[in-house]
Amino acid sequence: MSAEATNPATPGPVAPAVARRRSRPRIDLRRLGRAALLGPASRDRLPDAIGHVVEAHRAHHPDADLEILRRAYVLAESSHRGQMRKSGEPYITHPLAVTLILAELGAETTTLTASLLHDTVEDTEVTLDQVGEQFGEEVRYLVDGVTKLEKVDYGAAAEPETFRKMLVATGNDVRVMSIKLADRLHNMRTLGVMRPEKQARIAKVTRDVLIPLAERLGVQALKTELEDLVFAILHPEEYAHTREMIAANASRPDDPLAEFCDAIRAVLRDADIPAEVLIRPRHFVSVHRVSRKRGELRGADFGRILVLVNEDADCYAVLGELHTCLTPVVSEFKDFIAVPKFNLYQSLHTAVAREDGQVAEVLIRTHQMHKVAEAGVVALGNPYTAPADPSAAPAEEQATADGERVDPTRPGWLSRLLDWQRAAPDPDTFWSTLREDLAQDREITVFRPDGGTLGLPEGATCVDAAYAQYGEDAHACIGARVNGRLATLSTVLRDGDTVQLLMGQDPASEPSREWLEHAHTPAARIAIQRWLTAHPAPATELETGDREAMDDRAAGAVVATAGADGTAGTGVAGDFAGVVAAHQGAGSAAPQGGAGAAVRSPAEAPAPRPGDGVTVVGRPEASARLAGCCTPVPSDEVIGFAVRGGMVTVHRVECAGVARMRDGGRAEVDVRWGDTTECRVTLVAESFGRPHLLADLTEAIASEGAEIVSATVEPPAQQRVRHTYTLQLPDASHLPILMRAMRNVAGVYDVGRAQHHVSA
Repeated sequence: MSAEATNPATPGPVAPAVARRRSRPRIDLRRLGRAALLGPASRDRLPDAIGHVVEAHRAHHPDADLEILRRAYVLAESSHRGQMRKSGEPYITHPLAVTLILAELGAETTTLTASLLHDTVEDTEVTLDQVGEQFGEEVRYLVDGVTKLEKVDYGAAAEPETFRKMLVATGNDVRVMSIKLADRLHNMRTLGVMRPEKQARIAKVTRDVLIPLAERLGVQALKTELEDLVFAILHPEEYAHTREMIAANASRPDDPLAEFCDAIRAVLRDADIPAEVLIRPRHFVSVHRVSRKRGELRGADFGRILVLVNEDADCYAVLGELHTCLTPVVSEFKDFIAVPKFNLYQSLHTAVAREDGQVAEVLIRTHQMHKVAEAGVVALGNPYTAPADPSAAPAEEQATADGERVDPTRPGWLSRLLDWQRAAPDPDTFWSTLREDLAQDREITVFRPDGGTLGLPEGATCVDAAYAQYGEDAHACIGARVNGRLATLSTVLRDGDTVQLLMGQDPASEPSREWLEHAHTPAARIAIQRWLTAHPAPATELETGDREAMDDRAAGAVVATAGADGTAGTGVAGDFAGVVAAHQGAGSAAPQGGAGAAVRSPAEAPAPRPGDGVTVVGRPEASARLAGCCTPVPSDEVIGFAVRGGMVTVHRVECAGVARMRDGGRAEVDVRWGDTTECRVTLVAESFGRPHLLADLTEAIASEGAEIVSATVEPPAQQRVRHTYTLQLPDASHLPILMRAMRNVAGVYDVGRAQHHVSA
């Protein structure tokens, strides 16, 4: 792009990453400028100015057609002629340098053509239509993707909207971002003549946006050099200190890494494993990070050992020999071949130690893995070219069982980014959210019950998984099972978890404001916030799952009771009373509403009526009462205890109150069920909070012919709600059917008999 350049003679950071790639020396911009000013060469030979590009390109693509590169250079040179960079160099040196960076990474011809032309539409009279006519639609698309939006049209939003446009274009062709990264690298190399404040601004955007994108696309060769350049600008003192440490280590008479390399070569030679063993120096930022982690550095800390082999199986053979013949540091072993990183990276990581305590990290990979590790998606060539085998579908047309594209250039993080950016309401939200999203630099994979997978950033919760899988339909999510166990939506997921999302059936379901506290991904936060903004809740609304609304009502009790005539009793609050009263009648449809509030203990609910169906053995005149703590019903095994007034309380034998009665010295009384089948029972329903849950539950109860005597709903905690109902049933044998009907209500995950701890 047309960012200003600086005087290349200005000393800048020396990035060992460049030397590590064994690339040719950096080109002389002044010599390139002179060659460019001589004008295009004749049609039968390539211009001298692109000689470096051609040499690098042929190293990766020996059969490439270079005529299109010649024509692209001729157009770029003629259109930029007369334009100068701030360093005083002819402007054509910038697209030439960007193209050389990509050529050295192995980019194919179309990418290099677009790179030569990437500033023509932005800075000259050349139009996109002209580019398309002369070079084809692919080149036109790539040039358009990296062309900035005009500040005159977008004002302060020009930069975020340019990045939004570029990311959308990258979603269709990842080569757009490859060109942008190379463009930013050359601009960062030549940033010295800018004002310090502008250098800092560009460096911060590079740090927050471009470097994470380079990491996610796997272009480590660009990422490491960008990191060092940003480090030098934003942290000059720490950079200078790190540079001194590297220089001091380089002047040491001994080199522990070289000695490790000799030992590894000997081991592999004896095992007859052909391999190339190299020292891979750490770049400045890596040395700085290691020094902060380990303190004073030793010689082996300034680099790592790279072992390159021919086949995947050889990687594991090398690992076995090293762990057998040398002393392995087992805690340092990582297998990124069996489980590649989300940015295509594959390698085995291990470490070996020697007697003096020096530890060397070892990377083991094939030559192809190394190419991808350095160049990432650039190493894939043109992933959109149809395969040579016509029976094989292009990569982007292959699909998994869940219908998603299998395309290494469209990884999950990019798909998610493209999804949420469409919902970002304004440039500021997009810009801040983009930086936050890119800061999450580690991805986990969770599995769905159908075998599909979801890629999520580390720290994601079930809320994030719901919106990643269902988009805005996740508003209806009522809970989840993680690895087969019920979990709240706030549960943080781990790599490899299996997540089953439980969805409600109500199309009017709505998210809770509490979900914002648990949403980790931009897609989830934006979707929830957009819904809440579009549906502001009245200050007095009592919404299940909304803790803020609950807190205002926590002091009041919501207790529904009804008399034998079916009328609502006193103390019934709001729509809860209406729901219960409606279901005491002919089973009419429930009013739509939520429920949830602080309530008094279930032990304080209306006392159960006398146990007409229970007979006290040997004492026919004695009165029996069913205990409110366990509400036994016919067919339960029961036991009685004599209490004051000659009354006998009847408990289920498994009730916790039985032990307290015995400990209190209460006399046990033999009781048995009579002929009646009518009963009163207290049931506890555990559910995930959602709107209209109370109405759905009471409707299910009424549809089974049960009469609601009393009901309480406790305040939601961790998005779970506890309902307690005391019900009158005409037949105790119908209880299992009633409980099954309640469990079938969406959001209810358990229904059981009450076991309250009440005093005797």
